[in-house]
Amino acid sequence: MTATDFDHLASRILDGGAASEADALAVLRAPDAETMAVVAAAGRLRRAHFGATVKVNYLVNLKSGLCPENCNYCSQAMGSQAPILKYSWLSKEETLKQAGAGLRGGATRVCMVSSGRGPSERDIDKVVEMTEALKDEYDGVEVCACLGLLKDGQAARLKAAGVDAYNHNINTAESHHDHIVQTHTYADRVDTIGKAKDAGLSPCSGLIAGLGETDEQLVEALFALKALDTDSIPVNFLMPFDGTPYQNTWELSPLRCVKILAMARFVCPDKEIRIAGGREMHLRSLQAMALQVANSIFLGDYLTSEGQDALADLHMLRDNGFTILGLDQSAFDELIAAHEAGVTHRAHATTPCGSSAETGCGDGCGGCATREPAIRRRGAGTEVAANA
Repeated sequence: MTATDFDHLASRILDGGAASEADALAVLRAPDAETMAVVAAAGRLRRAHFGATVKVNYLVNLKSGLCPENCNYCSQAMGSQAPILKYSWLSKEETLKQAGAGLRGGATRVCMVSSGRGPSERDIDKVVEMTEALKDEYDGVEVCACLGLLKDGQAARLKAAGVDAYNHNINTAESHHDHIVQTHTYADRVDTIGKAKDAGLSPCSGLIAGLGETDEQLVEALFALKALDTDSIPVNFLMPFDGTPYQNTWELSPLRCVKILAMARFVCPDKEIRIAGGREMHLRSLQAMALQVANSIFLGDYLTSEGQDALADLHMLRDNGFTILGLDQSAFDELIAAHEAGVTHRAHATTPCGSSAETGCGDGCGGCATREPAIRRRGAGTEVAANA
């Protein structure tokens, strides 16, 4: 496909058509020299549906590690030797503190995540209490829960408490699923997405790129997400933690990551495409370009790894002409000014790599593709202030 072909594809989709699997494969396999043409065409779809807005989400890891599932990519999985933070459930008060940091930092959705196969009824009780407290304290906040495989009736309980969305990623194509995890099935994951939808929760499901999948399997996964009609699609890029089966796995380049996101936009033009875990490590200097096709990010850190400094995220959005969903330009400028006033003593606050070592590089660096992920040592489960 040429630049004209990609533009024609965007026009066809805007006129009510749809991308085929062959179209998606062509986007993914576009020559690097055609990347800007791909971005320009996919960007037309992004602008048509979302303008220049970026939805900002914030993760709170309610329980870290201690998981009985053997997902090979995961630092929290059974058998993982990654030196991550491990702790049981946060208290309601600590959850409110952590969520509040993200909301004050510009997020409008709090994603409450717990490791494990799935929640017990007592776990649901905890999340219900946390959700009700969040909704009472922060007007208009969206709550997304990510607790693993759901049992009958649990999604309805979450919905009744005010949870807005439920995240459960399919992670990869059905044809590749058994290569990455063996303690549950692809069908188990699809079943949980169905339970969430049936209860009226907004379905959030995405994938992880860089797991040894083929181009065809990436296309397969995206068309599966389209068929599931998920409202938001987080696109993660494998973070190869030391101590996991995928350590030292480097299959992605920044340009390939951009093309994966563009493919997602062509296949699901009106859905929230979120750049999720691994964006700093794999997109690097192309993060802003990626937002020309995606329309959502996580602010600050991830579940077990550190992300780019929150102020650097906000500067990146404003520098590239984006606004945060829910904030006008004046409020956005005030938010950045408040961050600048609060973190001027931290030398790393304006570096692009997200270092926690107060320099652009060093033991805390999380932004270089030649290094392992930087383990999160701040925020939930610690006494150190959150990166928000």
